[in-house]
Amino acid sequence: MGNSLMQGLVEKGVLSKEDAETVLKSSETKGVPLEEILRKVGVSQESILTAKAGSSSVPTRVLSGEQIPFNILDNIPEESAAHYSMVPLAISDGVLEVGMTDPSNIGGIDALNFITRKKGLPFKVFLISESDLQAVLKMYNSLGGEVGRALTELETELTADEKNIQEEINDQESGGEAFIKEDAPVIKIVATILRYAVDGHASDVHIEKTDKLIKVRFRVDGILHTSLTLPAKVHQAIVARIKVLSSMRLDERRKPQDGRFSATIGGHKIDFRVSTFPATNGEKIVMRILDRERGFIAVSDIGFSEDHLRKIKEAVAKPHGLILISGPTGSGKSTTLYSMLAELDRETKNVLSLEDPVEYFMEGVSQSQVRPEIGYTFASGLRTTLRQDPDVIMVGEIRDGETAKLAVQAALTGHLVLSTIHTNSAIGVIPRLVDMGVDPYLIAPTLILAVAQRLVRKTCEGAEDEKEIDASTRVMLEKQFADLPEKYRPEIPKTLFESKPTDECPSGLRGRLAVFEILSMDAELERQILTDSAEDKIREITRRNGMLTMKEDAIIKSFAGKVSFAEANKLSGALLAEEIVTSSSEGSGPADEINSVVT
Repeated sequence: MGNSLMQGLVEKGVLSKEDAETVLKSSETKGVPLEEILRKVGVSQESILTAKAGSSSVPTRVLSGEQIPFNILDNIPEESAAHYSMVPLAISDGVLEVGMTDPSNIGGIDALNFITRKKGLPFKVFLISESDLQAVLKMYNSLGGEVGRALTELETELTADEKNIQEEINDQESGGEAFIKEDAPVIKIVATILRYAVDGHASDVHIEKTDKLIKVRFRVDGILHTSLTLPAKVHQAIVARIKVLSSMRLDERRKPQDGRFSATIGGHKIDFRVSTFPATNGEKIVMRILDRERGFIAVSDIGFSEDHLRKIKEAVAKPHGLILISGPTGSGKSTTLYSMLAELDRETKNVLSLEDPVEYFMEGVSQSQVRPEIGYTFASGLRTTLRQDPDVIMVGEIRDGETAKLAVQAALTGHLVLSTIHTNSAIGVIPRLVDMGVDPYLIAPTLILAVAQRLVRKTCEGAEDEKEIDASTRVMLEKQFADLPEKYRPEIPKTLFESKPTDECPSGLRGRLAVFEILSMDAELERQILTDSAEDKIREITRRNGMLTMKEDAIIKSFAGKVSFAEANKLSGALLAEEIVTSSSEGSGPADEINSVVT
């Protein structure tokens, strides 16, 4: 066979001789590395390393995606690591652990002896895979690597007179000015954090100090991940730099502050909304990232089903009325609102918006930033827009009764009004307006559409894992749609999709997809609102007319592999299969079939 790795795999019974020859031939023919093909046919990293080690005494190490801190990487220069295919992995009991793809490389061992002798560190070699080597080499130029180099520069500056500088940082007047000069390493640290956050499609950056370190966390696809840790002593320098960028007071640490700044990253002008919070360990910073120059998502691409899209387009085409979008912060409400505005003929209509803040610029829309601190609120702004001969008004959020009543009055007097409101469902919009003091007889003729939405993590392309639906899951799905008339019930397929990890997408999930619940006003619903606007009465009518819940919209999307069934079932109101099986076997009535909230 002529290849020690393949011989080792055959000897250990991992591959047959015939399979080994096929893999070897495939590698030679396609020019693809042997280890890559072996992983694709299901041979584990452990098996590959064990076969490579053979009878040698060199231990093996599988990294499994672990991050190597920069202070460890700094023990071997990047150029030497790449040239000799050796990388530092950890320091354990004063010994530097080094990973090599070829521990018999005499040149590499000699270089390692020279490097570690200068540092006074003994070393121990481990056999690692080529893929793990490449992963660690990339870390030299990762967020941790770049920030680590800036920290090294900062440490050099501190060494000269660290005590005096620390005293300056703690001084209310300086607020960290020692670190804010234009060439200071802290500027590189902050700039690098922001660049990686934008490149990584983070929506928010959290910078918070613990007892011993600073945690930098990115929110990606709705989930917070710790992306970097820094020494605690640079905390005030970083906070001071961000305060300077955001035009905040450097000497105010006792109460929260809000600010914003812009930066050009990757050719895009990015806005950062900054908030400070006076925590016990030191001020916490949260930055919301807004890419104003990104293209608007067309309403047809936002994730609406065919029926939902028809209702949306019909509503936006109406000359007057009220359209409300509901959902928690970060659920994509603004994206949906902007996609609706993009549907309008803004050349022949006068479109105005009141926003807090103006998140994205849209041509053909007169956008205004409300400023409650000077008395310019959504309510006062709405009164002003009515004197501007508007056709369409977008109000960023209905927060109080005054704004709600004005929005309804504007819709009644011949304007199309779009806004957002905080409720848990589309049905909940109606009682919420009533609670705000809007009379039911005004809601019925003005509310065209109420849309509730959430964001669900999408399955990566190629990470779909099709599975046959078992009996308990089928019962769960049938119960979920049981109260819909038969003509509106979706067909339950034989299979559904989960997500599985792949080399390109280790979690199996990337990006997010919106799921919706849409209440469309009709004559029957109008009569019910005028009689009784209780949620249960409204729900009865909307379900009879085929309205799907957000969870049901997500489940239907899981049938097509767009989201995993597990992600869809995380939405509130999910039925646990084991509970359904128990209740159905005991013959319990509808009162016992209570939805369990899966969080």
